[in-house]
Amino acid sequence: MINKPKILVLLAAYNGEQYIKEQLDSILAQTNVQVSILISLDKSLDKTPDIINEYTSKHSNIQDLGNTTRFGSAGRNFIELIIKSDISKYDYISFSDQDDIWLAEKLSKAVDTIKLKKIDAYSSNVTAFWDDGKEKLIIKDYSQVKYDYLFESAGPGCTFVFTKTLFSEIQSHLLSKKADFKDFGVHDWYCYSFARHNNFKWYISSDSLMRYRQHSTNVTGANIGLKGFKSRLKQLWTGSYFFKVKQQALFIGQSEKPIILLKSKDRMAMLRLAAIAHQCTRNPFNKIMFILVCCLMFIKGNKL
Repeated sequence: MINKPKILVLLAAYNGEQYIKEQLDSILAQTNVQVSILISLDKSLDKTPDIINEYTSKHSNIQDLGNTTRFGSAGRNFIELIIKSDISKYDYISFSDQDDIWLAEKLSKAVDTIKLKKIDAYSSNVTAFWDDGKEKLIIKDYSQVKYDYLFESAGPGCTFVFTKTLFSEIQSHLLSKKADFKDFGVHDWYCYSFARHNNFKWYISSDSLMRYRQHSTNVTGANIGLKGFKSRLKQLWTGSYFFKVKQQALFIGQSEKPIILLKSKDRMAMLRLAAIAHQCTRNPFNKIMFILVCCLMFIKGNKL
């Protein structure tokens, strides 16, 4: 008898009554793996607690952390899951949102890839979909570059699958930084950045093995089209994005060349940063945006 890989899925929930059943059912339907689900529910105002109670009473492989507090963000909720999860019985750990739909082979294919490529973490493209029937492939598997982890995630956290070794390191780091959680940003970007900074091997797959639901309450979402472009441009121009980059670098303890340049008050530092834009982001279009904004900040002065 073949032993199936044991995977712990960490699911952060908040006011998810409309879609969480479909998400949970698609996780339970995963093939060729043994799945357990640990749920952290941010204090909700709808029927999500009742739905979770229903599932935990029916399925022994689903547990609820039993939170009674309000975290206020998905990132902070995922921190709670990471630091409180007991991974001793599992081979791999995965993240899940509350409103997507996973294809049946999502986790098994990720595990097969991890084994084949001898890597520490996996992420992938996703297929965004809307209630009106629209669908769009969201490409995240552009070639990784030297410093991309300092500026962007490897894709949506709901595609992430970690080996126990890497996840243990992430868990230990967060436990050591509990006093600084107020400065914590986005959980998926943090995990990717921490892994790459510490020389763990991460692979971004071209496969799309989940349907990534888009709606008005998405925390981040697919971030595509004109609205997504305007949002990214605003963050770059106002400096809020580079501020987040520096904040996360401080949290992780990063001092790579781009971070040193961002911290410099010398205007020329922004031109030097523009010169290595090709090493700072994967998407070709984003590289152009990065260069333009660095040049504009050179003109107005780096006041970050």
